[in-house]
Amino acid sequence: MKKKIKTPWYDNYGNMKKHLEYPNFSVYKLIEYTSSKHLNNISYNYYGTKVTYYQFLKQIDEAARAFKALGIKHKEIVSICMPNTPEAIIAFYAINKIGAISNMIHPLSGENEIKDFLNNSNSRYIIVIDIALEKIDNIVNNTKIKNIISVSVDNSMPNPLKIAYRTMNAYKTAVNIYKAFNSKNSDLVIKWNDFIKLGRRYTKEIEDNFSEKEIATILYSGGTSGAPKGVELTNLNVNALAMQSFEAVANLREKDKVLAIMPIFHGFGLGVCIHTVQYFGGTSILLPQFSAKTFDKLIKKYEPNVLVGVPTLYEALLKNKNMNNYEMPFLKCAISGGDSLSIELKRKIDNFFKSHGANIQIREGYGLTECASASCLTPVNSYREGSIGIPYPDTYYKIVEPQTEKELPYGQEGEIVISGPTVMHGYLKSRKETRETLKKHKDGRIWLYTGDQGLMDKDGFVYYKQRIKRMIVSSGYCIYPQYIENVIDGHKDVLMSCVIGISHPYKVQVAKAFIVLKDPSKENDETLQSIKEHCEKNLSRFSWPYEYEFRDELPKTLVGKVAYNVLIHEEEAKNKNRVFEKDDSKTITMEVISDDIIDKIDDEKPNKEEK
Repeated sequence: MKKKIKTPWYDNYGNMKKHLEYPNFSVYKLIEYTSSKHLNNISYNYYGTKVTYYQFLKQIDEAARAFKALGIKHKEIVSICMPNTPEAIIAFYAINKIGAISNMIHPLSGENEIKDFLNNSNSRYIIVIDIALEKIDNIVNNTKIKNIISVSVDNSMPNPLKIAYRTMNAYKTAVNIYKAFNSKNSDLVIKWNDFIKLGRRYTKEIEDNFSEKEIATILYSGGTSGAPKGVELTNLNVNALAMQSFEAVANLREKDKVLAIMPIFHGFGLGVCIHTVQYFGGTSILLPQFSAKTFDKLIKKYEPNVLVGVPTLYEALLKNKNMNNYEMPFLKCAISGGDSLSIELKRKIDNFFKSHGANIQIREGYGLTECASASCLTPVNSYREGSIGIPYPDTYYKIVEPQTEKELPYGQEGEIVISGPTVMHGYLKSRKETRETLKKHKDGRIWLYTGDQGLMDKDGFVYYKQRIKRMIVSSGYCIYPQYIENVIDGHKDVLMSCVIGISHPYKVQVAKAFIVLKDPSKENDETLQSIKEHCEKNLSRFSWPYEYEFRDELPKTLVGKVAYNVLIHEEEAKNKNRVFEKDDSKTITMEVISDDIIDKIDDEKPNKEEK
């Protein structure tokens, strides 16, 4: 299809000017190959522990041998339930090196969600942050798990910081270790360092000649129904994302430092903040949690060249008074994705950067887990008001009538569909949803139906308008009301429920649940607490309802369906008077580190490995 668009990737006649040559090997092989050009560059920085690419490859090999020593085979699925720590990314690449598949689980997922993720993927092994060990212990007997590899958040910290962490978290650490190693399943638990020692037993050559078509990793998305679905991404999907992102961002250079705030179990975090950075020889600054209160300290300590995050991250930057009179000439790129960036917020952020010595504009992007995250980005110095940018190289966008092949003309709103090398292989064990989401058109291409409404102008710039499917986006995370409703309706006292998104001053939106009980006389604090505990056990923390309200009945449409739009309008009218509790927004990952520890980081002192 020819479109008259003027962008870096197309000529004036709609022909793609620049195609990328994608490798026919694995995710691990790509960074092994590119690392050979910059072995002495710093691959990652974890609270002052700096590891070169040479050392990182060695760490991956040690972990790969340990996985082989455990007996993990080609195409076997291994779960990673970790925030952003060195062990998490080492495990990700090591699993890929041996031809196995990583199953990325949010550590804040509810116990039953984790159980479902493990069982649906047939995982027999899991790498988990020690703070989540109790959850695993509670459900492991209902899974096929043979070994639990436990990692402490302080494992790779420099010794002075490790001592500070253990001193400040002594009680919490002791309790978790006691529970892990004194439970009925303690024989399944292996500490990370003991796990690595297992690799010394495996002396054979590791086969790592796996193809680009093989599944590399599984990330989780709501799919079309809202229930979590495993998104199967191939080696090609993940490698193409890294190569395309590098080209689209345009001004990345080796040794650039990227603040990896988005977590590794999120497509944005894994694909852009980790794999793209490792591809071009930059440094991923690993953070197991993000706190708005310490954002200024992180920027001043690390002086990152690139920021990648959701709109709420930048809103936190604007509100941080400690950034007053601080210059940021080191900042060369700031990208916003995960949720739409309002025109007014973009203006405020751009003015903030300008007044703080950063000669940049924030660049909005768009993507979804089903295409490995990013697939569209605003070009450098080519912003168009309200636009999310232009498609990545080798990535095609069309606007069609929802769920049809009928393409709509420029300027007309319809469903955004995407085709290209980052489009997923499919949903794990969900053929029906895969068929509904991936459709082959007459042009021979497979098109991904996003469920998002937008339009394209005559120059190829894409404009996101709204979601076609019911969804709440909170701090960049997708929350599906139907899934929460199913959980709440499973409570013994609940007749029915309806969940909507309500405005939040920091998270943009949070979930609110309206509940009709079987017995109205049970409308009391005890019942409410029971429902809350039910949600906390069965839902990821970021999707817990922020507010609950009992109703005698729910508003209905003429055909008898719940009129959730009526509830939305009612809540919008209340927003002016709504008071929210103070929120530090530590829901991206687990609250694993005290904010006070950030003050103890001395990023200027090289660690022993660097000398």
